Amino acid sequence: MRARKSAESRKSEIVAAMLRLADELGPDRLTTQAVATAVGLTQPGIFRHFPTKQDLWHAVALQITEAMMNAWDEVMAVDAAPPDRLAALIGVQLRQISANPAIPAILHSRELHAENAPLHATFLGVMTRFQTMLVDELKRGRESGVFRADLVPADGAVLLISLVQGLAIRWSLGRRSFALEVEGARLVASEIALFRECPFTQAPQGASLK
Repeated sequence: MRARKSAESRKSEIVAAMLRLADELGPDRLTTQAVATAVGLTQPGIFRHFPTKQDLWHAVALQITEAMMNAWDEVMAVDAAPPDRLAALIGVQLRQISANPAIPAILHSRELHAENAPLHATFLGVMTRFQTMLVDELKRGRESGVFRADLVPADGAVLLISLVQGLAIRWSLGRRSFALEVEGARLVASEIALFRECPFTQAPQGASLK
């Protein structure tokens, strides 16, 4: 006789199926019936564990954000110079996306966020934390002389986050034809190099700028 799964084990299985099917079908097209079929339950069986579909999506959001925060905490626990820590933070973010390709679609689904305030608040909170960590590292680098004196940390953080978002979209549209982390490491290194350099070099008087 097959052993009955615990409620927590079943919940984890349902959330894992949601993440997988969100990648295969798209979050806005994903139904509880598809999830139920994937895990061998009926729809009422799904709702015994998650009373509403919104509750189910919120559980998915909590799993995603917990994994992200644990990865960030590991990076922050290591003593590192600002450029290395920034590269590591972006690297683990790309690793999370590579492991769970549905993350960008879930984060940018207008339908999900409009219908699920707790999910929206969860993602907004965790991404605000991520942006704050980037800003703090950019400030630390500027104050220690590693980065340019005219660097605006808030702008630098937005550029780094935009790099992650743009790269994730290109990876997804390109049918994952390149290694996300490898390409990300290359581009982040280029962006961090720009944070180090003087934006302008004064030309000698009378010289033309070409």
